Amino acid sequence: MPELPEVEATRRHLEPILVGAQIAGVDVRRLRMVRRQENPADFAARLCGRRIGALDRHGKYLLGRLEGDFTWVTHLGMSGRIRVAEAGEIEDPHTNVVIDLTAGPQIRFVDPRTFGFMAAYTPDEYGRSSLAALGRDAFCDLPPSADLAQLLHGRSAPIKALLLDQRLLAGLGNIYADEVLYRAGISPHRPGGSLTLSEVTALWGSIGPVLKAGLVAGGTSLGDLAYLLPDGRAGDHMARLGVYGRTAEACRSCGTPITAAVLRGRTTHWCPECQE
Repeated sequence: MPELPEVEATRRHLEPILVGAQIAGVDVRRLRMVRRQENPADFAARLCGRRIGALDRHGKYLLGRLEGDFTWVTHLGMSGRIRVAEAGEIEDPHTNVVIDLTAGPQIRFVDPRTFGFMAAYTPDEYGRSSLAALGRDAFCDLPPSADLAQLLHGRSAPIKALLLDQRLLAGLGNIYADEVLYRAGISPHRPGGSLTLSEVTALWGSIGPVLKAGLVAGGTSLGDLAYLLPDGRAGDHMARLGVYGRTAEACRSCGTPITAAVLRGRTTHWCPECQE
């Protein structure tokens, strides 16, 4: 699933193309892609003819700020990506939404599994959506370590599950949660409330560098290449991962084989020697 580094890499690629551009047309090929819109017909109607004032991101969500106080929301889901292409260029399979600009390329939403979505929200609709419940952004608005400790205080759930809870901290997913815990030397099975202040500080200090490394590499494209940058290039962070996807391979620090198991429904990777 595209996580914060992948979505931020996508945002940075799209920003010079979209900001200031006017939307000329919207073609929704699968209505499921606008299922979060209260009236599906509103999506195209609210985008067409409007200029994009800014392209922001919160956690895993892309947020296009449109004229008229609308927010164009994109979530890539499990397998979604944004493709920038010229009109008439052969489309990738599973191209489900096509956005035409008055001057510029097409913006195509490709999503084989259709867990992603797009919507155009009024401020009131935005306030009623799941976005309003998101925690602070893990990259741009990471809370101080003392605040993070307070968020974890008394929590009995495994720290890995808590890092995936977007209501506590927005943006971390399965890949980067494993990498953050590995860098911090914390077992994913530890109850969140059991972490000492020094361990929370180590956790806090690991989040930024792990996310930045993923962003600098253009994100993590797995073997299925479901995630690609908007220009079609793969993110090459996979080769730099410490534990994720490296089951039975030697830990880069101590040589112990990396372990994998399902934790709260998510495959989790860790070094049993380095992570306590």
